[in-house]
Amino acid sequence: MQKEKPIGITEKKSANFSEWYTQVITKADLADYSSVSGCIVFKPNSYSIWEKIVAIVDERFKKMSIKNAYFPLLIPEKLLKKEQHHVEGFSPEVAWVTHAGDSKLDERLAVRPTSETIMYESYSKWIRSWRDLPLKLNQWNSVVRWEFKHPVPFLRTREFLWNEGHTAFATKKEAEKEVFEVLDMYSEVLEKYLALPGIKGRKTEKEKFAGAEYTLAIELFLPNGKAIQGPDSHFDGQNFAKAFDINFLDKEGKREYVWQNTFAITTRMIGVMVAVHSDDKGLILPPTIAPIQIVIVPILFEETQDKVMQKCNEVKKSLEKYSVFIDDRDSYTPGWKFNEWEMKGVPLRIEIGPKDIEKGTAVITRRDTGKKEFVKFNELEKKAEAVLAEINSNLYKKAKELLDTNIIETDSSKELEKGIMQDKLVLAPHCGLKECEDAIKEKTGAKALVIPFEQPKKKGKCAFCGKEAEYSVYFGKSY
Repeated sequence: MQKEKPIGITEKKSANFSEWYTQVITKADLADYSSVSGCIVFKPNSYSIWEKIVAIVDERFKKMSIKNAYFPLLIPEKLLKKEQHHVEGFSPEVAWVTHAGDSKLDERLAVRPTSETIMYESYSKWIRSWRDLPLKLNQWNSVVRWEFKHPVPFLRTREFLWNEGHTAFATKKEAEKEVFEVLDMYSEVLEKYLALPGIKGRKTEKEKFAGAEYTLAIELFLPNGKAIQGPDSHFDGQNFAKAFDINFLDKEGKREYVWQNTFAITTRMIGVMVAVHSDDKGLILPPTIAPIQIVIVPILFEETQDKVMQKCNEVKKSLEKYSVFIDDRDSYTPGWKFNEWEMKGVPLRIEIGPKDIEKGTAVITRRDTGKKEFVKFNELEKKAEAVLAEINSNLYKKAKELLDTNIIETDSSKELEKGIMQDKLVLAPHCGLKECEDAIKEKTGAKALVIPFEQPKKKGKCAFCGKEAEYSVYFGKSY
């Protein structure tokens, strides 16, 4: 038997969140660092989670008649500059290709920070008549944004994976209907599969997507007191249509510009899920998204090995609708395996040894609570289904409690500042002025996160400057 190395987390989540998070993602085999600053390696454990997210979201896209396509990674500078507000929003983050070998290119090529500009050149050629609409395309790809903030694996990286949906409609009404439907779809995916609650709403003018009329987003809260933006959908109006001359002849023969939306979910959600659910023992994953949902650990002795392995395989077959792995490695002790699978976040562990077979029961252990139970072999399938559903429900409940208990509602400047100092989300009436947002950020380090759809009945006065409030908005420190 080879020497067993200690694999546990050495930092507590509550004491040193940053180091704890780093240890979880590396020791749970989710990611590795690369020699390119801010760019990580997605190891199979995290990439398989992303594949599940892709499959879940893509199935919903297809029901919405959104088709997948692929456009070039490299974008000519002249195209990127066509929509001025858009390019201004991304200019500091764009990585440029300037040479091919030793030869300087005639025109710089941007490494895709987002694809509006390269896609809409084609849209302007493809859309001629109302019969060509709606045009609803999506890409699954990676983008590069050379941010200068401190990179954090999954949560803020210079290259990340995402979907980018780009749709065009004949009418404003159709486009605005979709932009809300897409956000609701993303919200359902977060809640049902990732067990993540969030706050749905609209971004302020200052924080909206560059080039959009308005941005809808889901804001999430992490245990270190920081908010982080989740999936978003943008109503782009006719801004890009006019910049790229995407027009069509309507049913009356009148030339009109299209109305457009863009929307995305990213690999950031893996990091949010890790941060919210995991504990001091390592990773915790919702069963709905876990690469391995159940691990079977046989307790092996030479004289009963065949009998135990036969029972393990029978149990695996009875649980074939789940992703099940039998850990029959003989180079590690059962205790070491238990710790490893706890570290890797497998939702349910089943232990089967010769004594268990004699009793007709297996030992099952939940990853979220650590609770152990003895379950008869003929009841395992039914029990596994119930427990996995309970785990998902429990993780969502705990995450919702984390969110709800960290919200403060106030119309007082003093309480607004105090709440932010305490790493809370503060819901406060706001005047809607960019200068006021800037002043709040300068004084507290917090920004306007999202204007929730559910608004208090009374607007009142801005909690910071005292002017008439336009709406209530969540403020908080953010990634």
